[in-house]
Amino acid sequence: MTFADARARYRRTETVDFQVVDDPHQIILVTLRELLRSLRALAAASEAGGSYPDQHLNRSLTAIYILQSSLDFEKGGEIADNLFSVYEFCRAQVAAAFRREAGAKLGEAAGHIGTILDAWEQIGPQGRP
Repeated sequence: MTFADARARYRRTETVDFQVVDDPHQIILVTLRELLRSLRALAAASEAGGSYPDQHLNRSLTAIYILQSSLDFEKGGEIADNLFSVYEFCRAQVAAAFRREAGAKLGEAAGHIGTILDAWEQIGPQGRP
């Protein structure tokens, strides 16, 4: 692969599914959807015995960081604590996959994020002007 090919591939990867979002609820919604998509891709790769797609490893870790750093522990209380724990579990599973360790529970992580996503979609941007 030449440098030009690598640069073109990088640009395609970085611009796929890029959405401009400025509503906080929508930002979390898009982040959860992207995390779920990447976790499912990683789980499928694991089940197939193939290698993990690097872009999904990177996107998962980035999404988890965004979600963890968006939590308000003062206002969120126990819910924020529990969400942080779920996100940390997911981070640990993705990190295990990144290190190519056997037994990463990526399907379980995807299931947890799917549940959170369902709840977040039901909440909607209520109470916003």
